[in-house]
Amino acid sequence: MDFRSFLKNNIVVLDGGMGSLLQRRGLRPGEKPEEWNVSRPDVITEIHKEYFDSGANVVYANTFGANSFKFSDEELEAVVKAALENARAAREASSTRHEKFIALDIGPLGKLLKPLGTLDFEEAVTVFKRTVALGEKYGADLIAIETMSDTYELKAALLAIKESSELPVIVSCAFDASGKLLTGGSPEAVVALAESMGAVAVGANCSLGPKELFGVMEKFVSVSSLPVLAKPNAGLPELLNGESIYRLSASDFADYTQKMLEIGVRLVGGCCGTTPEFIAKISKIVEKTTPAPVSDKNLTVISSYTHALYFGKEPILIGERINPTGKKRFKEALLSHDLDYIISEGLREEESGAAVLDVNVGLPEIDEEEMLLSAITELQAVTALPLCIDTANTAAMEAALRRYNGKALINSVNGKRESMDKIFPLMKKYGGVAIALTLDENGIPENADGRVEIAEKIIKRAKEYGISKKDLIFDTLTLTVATNPLAAKTTLDALSRIKSEFGCHTSLGVSNVSFGLPSRDAINASFFTMALNSGLSAAIMNPHSTEMMKSYYTYRALSGLDRDFSDYIKKADGFVSTATAKVTDKPLFEAGDNTPLKTAIIKGLKERARAITAELLNEREPLSIVENEIIPAINAVGDGYEKQTLYLPSLLASAEAAKLAFEIIKEAMSKSDTGEGLGEKIVLATVEGDIHDIGKNIVKLILENYGYRVFDLGKDVAPAKVLEAAQKYGARFVGLSALMTTTVPAMEKTIALIKEKAPDVSVIVGGAVMTEDSAIKIGADGYAKDAISAVKLLKELAEK
Repeated sequence: MDFRSFLKNNIVVLDGGMGSLLQRRGLRPGEKPEEWNVSRPDVITEIHKEYFDSGANVVYANTFGANSFKFSDEELEAVVKAALENARAAREASSTRHEKFIALDIGPLGKLLKPLGTLDFEEAVTVFKRTVALGEKYGADLIAIETMSDTYELKAALLAIKESSELPVIVSCAFDASGKLLTGGSPEAVVALAESMGAVAVGANCSLGPKELFGVMEKFVSVSSLPVLAKPNAGLPELLNGESIYRLSASDFADYTQKMLEIGVRLVGGCCGTTPEFIAKISKIVEKTTPAPVSDKNLTVISSYTHALYFGKEPILIGERINPTGKKRFKEALLSHDLDYIISEGLREEESGAAVLDVNVGLPEIDEEEMLLSAITELQAVTALPLCIDTANTAAMEAALRRYNGKALINSVNGKRESMDKIFPLMKKYGGVAIALTLDENGIPENADGRVEIAEKIIKRAKEYGISKKDLIFDTLTLTVATNPLAAKTTLDALSRIKSEFGCHTSLGVSNVSFGLPSRDAINASFFTMALNSGLSAAIMNPHSTEMMKSYYTYRALSGLDRDFSDYIKKADGFVSTATAKVTDKPLFEAGDNTPLKTAIIKGLKERARAITAELLNEREPLSIVENEIIPAINAVGDGYEKQTLYLPSLLASAEAAKLAFEIIKEAMSKSDTGEGLGEKIVLATVEGDIHDIGKNIVKLILENYGYRVFDLGKDVAPAKVLEAAQKYGARFVGLSALMTTTVPAMEKTIALIKEKAPDVSVIVGGAVMTEDSAIKIGADGYAKDAISAVKLLKELAEK
């Protein structure tokens, strides 16, 4: 039986931890676990066999870190080949009678992707492809992508699999105590991406114990049309005598697993700290449990890197302002590649209430593909809103869909055979929800019947490509009533029928209705209200229009979507009388605003921050700008990050803007010889044996924003080198990072050496495997869970 068939009708038992078991068998700090596939195949085979004997249906080959960043091509092939051979040997040696499968295990690459980090998306895809191709070559039954903390890296891995393998893929991500990924992604965002990219199961692993992960699993089950996977840790590790200890018992772990099965989880296993004993107890529970049915939730959903947006819950506003049509200033921005202006348009729309940003940068005079990619990349760095990719250029659309971090809205497809045959393959490959226009080779039908027939044709053609009608949103086309008084009625009749007859969601570009008439905003608003009453799911509109927003919030209040009228009351003060209502197209930076630099930094507008700083230096002292503009801005962003109103991409975009401002400040201060000794010195390093430096790099950027002089030693740094750097640079602080449980002993050794040779140096630690308690036990002076915590901790230590 193949894995897909087994998954349909069974609860799947996955294996448990590998790294902690190898530690007990002698894996040394800094030694790559994957090397044991070749050097100690007997140990790896033994562990796999124990898991199969304990009842595991799926064993993950020892390839979690097997990629070309860690191994040469020759070494990588040897490691993956041996890993799969060891797993097969274990399967053959296991005498238990149950279905057994071998998964190629793919973990994160240890680097953040651009624009957050330095790794290019296409390079990540290429690196994943190499490992995937070897997994296919040497006989894996499926691929398991696990411990992902960024939806963008997850997409790169899924795309690599799509382009180089036919194997089924299961996905699990690592969530923190807030229920989010490192870069802010929610379970719903992960589900939207995984489903659209062809995974066969989705869920969570690592980071948390089963009790802490339960709420995350509930969210997965509530929205996923795929089987849901849970592979938690045996709690968080504690360090005892140089070894990572997990306190949760196998029996308690199994009890929590049973609760997960009861809510509908279909794949269960363990991660760090779990052993064959844990899997044996899970297997016994699974034997007595009837699999929960997996149903298609029939949700129309798009997503950004942080969250999913579901159509049908309430009307969705799609901002139309990122579009050069009729906008002279916007055209100038496109021609001059002024991305800050484009970004500011999107941020203004978000502030005005748009839930999605339509992005159209098509001009004959520019390279649309390059500009669309740049615009989408920069927008996703500063806003968490999902984007609508709006272009008639198929090459530009594919480039944008490939790089988009999430499940995009696509504008648009229509009933022409040529259009469907170009757009549907892109949707199938990259995921997405398409706005489908009810026109075809014969144009736009004059009556509702014709538009409904085109909608039916589009649904049938989409099905042939394997695309569900839930991923189609129909636009029945708004035409001006100035030339046809029945145009609005025809559009709304078709819209209402498509919704009732096919169960599909709908959208309209509202403002077309009023072309050629006076007081257009009033007509647009009335038509908008009529459309909402006819079942409109989404509107592409100007969120700065007072009349349109009045219609929207009034409709929500009167239809029961705003039950306590709280949203309406908040907005009411901004509503003016119809007689004086105007489209409020105020600029993002108003004249007379005395803190534009602070605003630019908070919004992550890098080039504007640089330019404003240069202007301010003509009239203000450098330190005054730092103290009154830059530091308050990054403090505000830090507060938002702590309160989870901002996420990592926004934090880093603001940090980059502040960094550019600082560069101008430092240059000015160096000319006046007043820049010496501005900041405390700190040495940062990822400890010996650990090649993951994402967290450390984020801390570095934020600390530099706060004026620290950071000496970054990189990753896999020996204790003696850390001590040497601290003494050489005269640093009062050292920051150490570790992601893997196997490298915590190296962290402890580094701290001990510093305490012995440089007792005046304070050491702070962080990383996925660290906690407050574990930091204290290994002798650290403090624990920082993230970059903002590191800033506060260093301030406290400095004051002491």
